[in-house]
Amino acid sequence: MKSTEVISQLKTLLGMEVQLEQMELSNGTVLEAESFEKGQEVFIKTEDEKVALPEGIYDLADSRKLIVIEEGLIDEIKAESETEENEEMQEEQAILEEEKKEEKNEMTYATKEELAEVKEMVEEIKAMIEKETKDEMSEEVQEPVVSEEEELKEELSKPAATAIKHSPEVETEKAQKLYAQSRQNTTLDRVMSKIANIKN
Repeated sequence: MKSTEVISQLKTLLGMEVQLEQMELSNGTVLEAESFEKGQEVFIKTEDEKVALPEGIYDLADSRKLIVIEEGLIDEIKAESETEENEEMQEEQAILEEEKKEEKNEMTYATKEELAEVKEMVEEIKAMIEKETKDEMSEEVQEPVVSEEEELKEELSKPAATAIKHSPEVETEKAQKLYAQSRQNTTLDRVMSKIANIKN
């Protein structure tokens, strides 16, 4: 015996078991709820556990529609004729919303008069900018333009503030240091001196 079966038997003996109503979908799936009314929890019946019914519209075996908006909660149960009417109303609402969107889109286009006003404003701004640039250009022209070469010539032609005199550095003779002058000749030194004498 499974643990779930043992628990359910204990609950029935103690009077704690709540009998749930069952309904079947058109595809054969069995649903359970305390009562099939708005706001009640609804589950899919399985062998081991109960699974909350996901959101959606479900066809019941008796040709009614079960509408679940939040997972596991019944929103509405409607007869087929009511659902058809609701679907028609939803289609009409969708058509009306599309027409409203089209009207809004049409209203966003500018008219010829508005375009003409914008064009005039742009031309005025252009004229103001051109006037400012002309004023700036005329101010620049009034100032004499001195090239860098002319400035350099002017600076070089001015006399120096103090005369520049040549001061040659005094050259001092450096004493040469000769290392190993008093050491004795080695065999290598003698061989090298003989080779140097042969070449001469």
